[in-house]
Amino acid sequence: MADTNAQQQSSSYKLAVEDTDFLLRDEMRSLRFAMEYAKAELLLRDWGVRSTVVVFGSARIPSPEIAEALLGAATSPEARELAERRARLSKWYVEARRFGRIVSERGGALARGTGVRDNVIATGGGPGIMEAANRGAADCGAPSIGFNITLPMEQAPNSWSTPELTFRFHYFAMRKMHLAMRANALAVFPGGFGTMDELFEILTLLQTGKAPPMPVVLFGRDYWSRALNLETLVEYGTIDEADLTLFDIVDDAEEGWEALVKRGLHAHIPLEEDVHGEGPQRE
Repeated sequence: MADTNAQQQSSSYKLAVEDTDFLLRDEMRSLRFAMEYAKAELLLRDWGVRSTVVVFGSARIPSPEIAEALLGAATSPEARELAERRARLSKWYVEARRFGRIVSERGGALARGTGVRDNVIATGGGPGIMEAANRGAADCGAPSIGFNITLPMEQAPNSWSTPELTFRFHYFAMRKMHLAMRANALAVFPGGFGTMDELFEILTLLQTGKAPPMPVVLFGRDYWSRALNLETLVEYGTIDEADLTLFDIVDDAEEGWEALVKRGLHAHIPLEEDVHGEGPQRE
C-alpha cells in the first residue's frame, strides 16, 4: 500500500474549518466577520434573549470593597490621592449594581412563562461599571451578557456575566453591532474615551434615524454637566436644540429606571410563537 502520510499531513488536506492558518488569511476576513456575528446571535437566541438594556461606564470605577483595599494599600501621597479619587467614584458601582438588579427584576430578563427574555442587562463584559451591572443581574438570579473585546492589554471578563453569554470579539465593529442591534435602552455611567465613544455612537444613530427611538439615561448630573457641554454645540449650530432631548440625566438607580419607563421602556408582549413553544423570535 502506498505511503500517503505526506499527503495527509499537508495543511491542504485539513478540513477548512480546522485549518486555522487558512481561516486567518486576509482573504477570509469577511467570513470571520460573519462568524462573529452568527456565533453571538445564535447563542443569544438559544437563551431566548430578544432585547437588552445596555450599560456603559468606566472600567476604572471600583467596588466599595476594592476602593477600601486600595486606600489601605496606598503608601505614597500620589497613590493615596488616586485611591481617594477612585473611592469617590465607587458610589457609581453601587448604583450600577442596583440598576442591574432593578432592570432584571422588572424588565423581563427572568423569562417567567414564555422563555423569552427582554431587557437583559448587556455590558462590555469588563471590570468597573460593567462588572457592577452584571453583578446586579446575578443578585436576582437573572442572566446577563458580557460582550468582551480582544485588546493588546488583554481584558479578562468579569466573574458576574452569565458564562454561556460571555462573548469575546476581535472586531470592534461587530461588538458594537451586537451591543446596539437588540437594545431597548441605554444607561451610561461616568466613564472615559470608551464610554464616550459608545454614547455618541448611539446618540448619532438616534439623531440620524438609523436606529429606532430608545430611551437613553446618563447617571451623574455633576459628572456629565462638567464632562459634556452640549449647549455649546447648540450655540454654534452643530446640533439642534431638540438633540438635547435624546437623553435624560439622573442620579440614582431608581430614578434611572423611572426615566426609562417614562420614555417607553417595557417588556415586549410575548409573540404567539413564543407562547406555543416554537422558540424565541426577533421582532
